[in-house]
Amino acid sequence: MPPAGRSRTAPDQCHCGEMADPDLTALTAAEIVARVHDGRISAVDVARAHLERIAERDPSIGAFQEHDPQRVLAEAGGVDARADRFALPLAGVPVAIKDCVDVSGYPTRHGSAATCAAPARRDDELVKRLRSAGAVVIGKTRMPELAIWGFTHSALGVTRNPLDETLDPGGSSGGSAAAVAAGMAALALGTDGGGSIRIPAAYCGLVGLKPGTGVVPLPGGAEEHWCGLSVTGPLARTAEDAALMFGVLRGAPVDLDVPGPARIALSMRNPSPVGRLHPDHRAAAVGAAARLRAGPGGAVVTLADPPYPRGLTSQWMRRWHAGVAQDVAALDLDPALLDRRTTAIARKGRRFARLTRPRPAAAAAWRDRMLAWLDEGGHDMLLGPAVAGPPVRAGSMADRGYLSTLRASASRVPFTQAWNLAGLPAVVAPVLVGGSPVGVQLVGRPGSEAALLAAAARLEQRVVPMAGAAPRRSYV
Repeated sequence: MPPAGRSRTAPDQCHCGEMADPDLTALTAAEIVARVHDGRISAVDVARAHLERIAERDPSIGAFQEHDPQRVLAEAGGVDARADRFALPLAGVPVAIKDCVDVSGYPTRHGSAATCAAPARRDDELVKRLRSAGAVVIGKTRMPELAIWGFTHSALGVTRNPLDETLDPGGSSGGSAAAVAAGMAALALGTDGGGSIRIPAAYCGLVGLKPGTGVVPLPGGAEEHWCGLSVTGPLARTAEDAALMFGVLRGAPVDLDVPGPARIALSMRNPSPVGRLHPDHRAAAVGAAARLRAGPGGAVVTLADPPYPRGLTSQWMRRWHAGVAQDVAALDLDPALLDRRTTAIARKGRRFARLTRPRPAAAAAWRDRMLAWLDEGGHDMLLGPAVAGPPVRAGSMADRGYLSTLRASASRVPFTQAWNLAGLPAVVAPVLVGGSPVGVQLVGRPGSEAALLAAAARLEQRVVPMAGAAPRRSYV
């Protein structure tokens, strides 16, 4: 495999004057599709390169719960044999699937030792859509038990951040994010009930999209999950790639050639009573605002704080607890095999559901209040930090109790949950602060996913990676 640090777009020059093959794991999903379409590479070539990268990096990172190289190569060969491969929107693209989504032949463990290890009999509708579009399922990715936490480790294993393996990648779609950030997959499928796509995107230097409620199907065809909080969306290295996958998931292509936001509200205000904003994350939001404002057609940026109501975090937490309790019951899990924190959350969730059942009207009132604020201020979208501070050290939360874990998580990730409660779309994209990627978050009105991704694309700029660094596209 070629050494890390090579260009994504141009093939490498050998000392002998001949052109070497490019590192296929460094290509974006859009670049893979273009090369498969015109026959420069095959889906099998791409799959083999990514499997080699998994063999090289995943023993230390631990992004994957399950993957089967022979199955992957067979699936890629099937893509190459398709008569319509030149028109497939994800032709040959390796996609990692979060382990709460059924993939035929793989167990669906939900990050829990209490779940059944028998393989799923059929693909989830989301996986069917990806495969129909020509994607190759590269494997199932790790998550914390029942997607509960903003970090990724469980009884099934610890996942490490490819940017710094001493750190956690965030959660709960941490395995998905780690796979993409390490070049082991070009795209990944995640779920988000309180930041579970956006938090690992922020920590791993990726683009992560939380679509609006109901835009993309939920795993298993559920009408709602976690009392309406959860959605499904993509993790990618570029906004273009995220748009490509989002279009397949929702069933309609996404056009990023749309007018940029004319007016952006910039806010550092924390929706939660806990968590202190780290200076790097403040600097990232300010830097993103400057870039979106710069140049012809740049946005007008105004400092303005959303009207976060008192008790907003409590409203989300009641739904979160009740949703976990519903999952434990629906999956018929043995409490003796669950993490003790999961048992505590489920117990509290059952009590919340019985005594203070979450009311849809409360979430609707917050959504209406936020949309009215956008209208009154003439704002197209809200820009702010994605997380408050750096991730925890990998595996460091393993022996903590419920309250200690809750405090540590809540203080780091207070900026995402409000938008699950409101059901509004949000995207996280990285900007460079001191040479390292730091995530910022953009929130928009219902149906604004394309505009949010287009704004994320405006933050994007290719840089030449340092020697020995993983090839990637960075944002400034």
